[in-house]
Amino acid sequence: MNRPAVPRRRVVLSLAGAVGLAGLAVAAASSATARAACPPLLQHGLRRLQDEQPLPLCPHAGKVLLVVNTASYCGFTGQFEGLEALNARYASRGLVVIGVPSNDFRQEDPDARKTAAVCFNTYGVKFPMATETRVRGEQAHPLFAELTRATGQPPAWNFNKYLVGRDGRAIAHFGSGVAPNNPRLVAAIEAALAAR
Repeated sequence: MNRPAVPRRRVVLSLAGAVGLAGLAVAAASSATARAACPPLLQHGLRRLQDEQPLPLCPHAGKVLLVVNTASYCGFTGQFEGLEALNARYASRGLVVIGVPSNDFRQEDPDARKTAAVCFNTYGVKFPMATETRVRGEQAHPLFAELTRATGQPPAWNFNKYLVGRDGRAIAHFGSGVAPNNPRLVAAIEAALAAR
C-alpha cells in the first residue's frame, strides 16, 4: 500500500514547530522551577535607592532577611550603624539586611539623593536600600502587607524589624525600640541562621 508523499517543506516546518514548542516548554518549566525556589514573600521586588534599578528579593532565597522600614529624620536613625554592624557580622553566614525608607511617619526626605546621602555617606550603609515605599495601611507595598499579615504587627513607627527565615517565612517582628544589638534580636538572628 502506497502512502501519499508528504512534501518536504511541511516536514521541516513541523520539525521547526516541534523544536519551538519544546523550547517554550523548557522555558516555562524553568520559570516555574524558579518561582517554586523563590518563596511567595520574596516574589515582591523593590527598587534600589541609589539608581531606582530593580531590587529583586528572589536572589536572597535561602538566606535570612532582616527587613527594616527606615527614615532619615527619626530619633532611631542612628540604628543604621547597628544594622550595618549586623550586616558586617553575619553576611558571610547568610544574613541580608534590607532597608526600606518610608515617609509613612513623615520623617523621610522626598529627595532620594538626600536619603541616599544619609544612608551611605553619614552611616556607611552597605546593605541593600530600597526607594521610598509605603509600609502600612491599604497602600502598603505587598512585601509589608504580607509581613504584617504573617506577624500580626504593622510598622508602628520607623525602624521596625521583620526577621524572615531561610524558608522565606516571617519569623518575628521587633519594634523600633529594639536596637540592632538587642540580645533578643541577635539571638533570633543566630537561631534563624543556624536553621537549615
